[in-house]
Amino acid sequence: MKCQLCNKQATVHLTEIINGEKTEKHLCEECAYNDGITIKAHVPINELLTDLVESQEQASELSELTCPQCTMTWSEFRKGGLLGCPKDYEIFDEPLRKIISKAHENAKGHIGRSPLKVSGKHQDQMSLFRLRQKLQHAVDNEDYEVAASLRDEIEKYGVHN
Repeated sequence: MKCQLCNKQATVHLTEIINGEKTEKHLCEECAYNDGITIKAHVPINELLTDLVESQEQASELSELTCPQCTMTWSEFRKGGLLGCPKDYEIFDEPLRKIISKAHENAKGHIGRSPLKVSGKHQDQMSLFRLRQKLQHAVDNEDYEVAASLRDEIEKYGVHN
């Protein structure tokens, strides 16, 4: 299947259903990236196995974590998904941070969809974030003309790298 934007081989296939209406996108990785779609790379099997063993070791240690205030255990939280009291945030701080970080693919800020109605400042931040991603992509691909253009565009936001 060909990319709908540039006719290269499509490797990213998205299906979106909004209000019962189904739309499909077929894009190459570059067009998907330019469209703001993050692609998670495949992980080698040995890395998956190592992570699995480490997570099992951590799980046995974490299962013993218990909140002294509400007596909730880490295992109970993992099964139910809800914390028992405000003290749980302190007791389970480290493992909670790891879960949140993993859910956001180690990003330092929010990634994902934005509300339909967002402030101009938030839109500027998202635009700046996307420009920086494109800049990094251009630098990684040694496309210095595009990188210079993106740098100039970023500077319009009053940000100097």
